[in-house]
Amino acid sequence: MAMLSRVTSEIYGLLGSATLLGLAAGGYTYAAMWPASRLFGPALTAPPRPGELALTFDDGPNPACTPRLLDVLASHGVRAAFFHVGRYAQAEPLLVRRIAEAGHVIGNHSWSHPNLAFTSAADVREQLVRTSDTLAQIVGQPVRYFRPPFGGRRPYVLRVARELGMTPVLWNAITNDWSEPSADRIAQSHMRKIHRNQRRGYATTIVLHDGGHLVLNANRDPSVTAADLLISLCKHTHKFVSLDEWNRPG
Repeated sequence: MAMLSRVTSEIYGLLGSATLLGLAAGGYTYAAMWPASRLFGPALTAPPRPGELALTFDDGPNPACTPRLLDVLASHGVRAAFFHVGRYAQAEPLLVRRIAEAGHVIGNHSWSHPNLAFTSAADVREQLVRTSDTLAQIVGQPVRYFRPPFGGRRPYVLRVARELGMTPVLWNAITNDWSEPSADRIAQSHMRKIHRNQRRGYATTIVLHDGGHLVLNANRDPSVTAADLLISLCKHTHKFVSLDEWNRPG
């Protein structure tokens, strides 16, 4: 009986340890990956200005789709933020320069799009420094914004970004536009999120993708068309703003 009691106690102890490890892993995943989490540090998402929208695009520059997107934005007079993968920017400097010259914000999206929540400290710094240096050389000015790939971050990632003079940027509206073939479904999904955020009293930071982190010339035509639809649906009821309007001192 005593032996059975000891075995039972050890089993419960192991189960308890496993439960604690599971809770710790779940807590880390939430803090590192959930856009609304601030457990690992602050980030710019969307202020309490429910009539405003910020369009942001990830994973470019993409010569297959970004030029048409720039034409769409220009036709509506809307400025956006483009978070570039460094290796693509290095391959397409003229396109990056065109984006900047059109008045859009240029952001750092790492060099090769790893999940920085699980990347070594040395590699995190190299990913951010190399990308910022490349973009600054192309556009002739420092990079002021950073979006972690997949949203993955930890305190060190955010600290390095701020040491480099960048504001981390997350979001409160995203869809699977990288795999959804219907531009209308992408746009309608974002409209629901915009209305949800508005009911809660907040602006909306929209994430779409003009590129794909696995290949340079990814097909992002549905995302480009969805951006056009969204602007058309919202331009008479909302104000499209640049991230700079939300990130002014004071």
